[in-house]
Amino acid sequence: MRIAELEVVEGVAAGVPFVALPPADPAAPAALLAGWHLMEPPASERAMAAALPMAGLQAWRVYLGLPLTGARLPEGGPGELFRLAGEDAVLNVFEPVTDRAAGEFPAALAALRDRLPGADGPLGVFGGSAGSLVALEVLARDDADIAAGAVVSPVAQLAPVIGRNERVYDVTYPWSERSRAVAAHHDYVSRAGELSAPLLIVAGSADDIAVREPAAALWKRLGDRAELVTIEGMGHEFAEAPGLDAAPQTADAARVDAAFSAWFGPRLRR
Repeated sequence: MRIAELEVVEGVAAGVPFVALPPADPAAPAALLAGWHLMEPPASERAMAAALPMAGLQAWRVYLGLPLTGARLPEGGPGELFRLAGEDAVLNVFEPVTDRAAGEFPAALAALRDRLPGADGPLGVFGGSAGSLVALEVLARDDADIAAGAVVSPVAQLAPVIGRNERVYDVTYPWSERSRAVAAHHDYVSRAGELSAPLLIVAGSADDIAVREPAAALWKRLGDRAELVTIEGMGHEFAEAPGLDAAPQTADAARVDAAFSAWFGPRLRR
């Protein structure tokens, strides 16, 4: 498979499906960038690689599949995932997806270091929307030496996003003591001091206030350890629907791609 004229390596690392794009100079030592896609377009590892290829970086860019998506959909497929989300989005989707993805990352990282030629340089992590929760949790857990992170359409606080979903889908979420504890855990504005690396935060000016306001609050809490970039006119998604397959890069994705590339380039050099 090729994405934007780039050869793609596809496989499974410690049980995690991935696609990887090679560094600018495949014969030279390289950094490693690992990230997680959205549940909205781009909603798969292939789609995320096409949307944000970050071509030109001397780094392997690895796009990891989220649990409960793609090849790891629950039995019953997308319909079962929608049912689980409708029953309890926090406890049935956001919590298990984030915890499982963050927990499986160290083993996947070790497998990727072994498998991808020259990928022994500095590490960066990134993610979008649901994938940003994973990136932020990985940064907070500090299980790996991470040089820099970047998130787009970020879920910096889970509770407001649940409120956004209530408005969008005209539902009422049944908060419980346990789900409130999960939302409190995934409040990275409050946990900003736990984030272990410099962070780029990219938000669309047309995204929901439940995303934009926490993104700005996280940037303020992190101070000079973070940078906030606003993409004018961009909403939450930045790929064409349904966003499951590799597709031509949209104008919004190109601007996110440029911001990510400019951020990671100097921070992943040896």
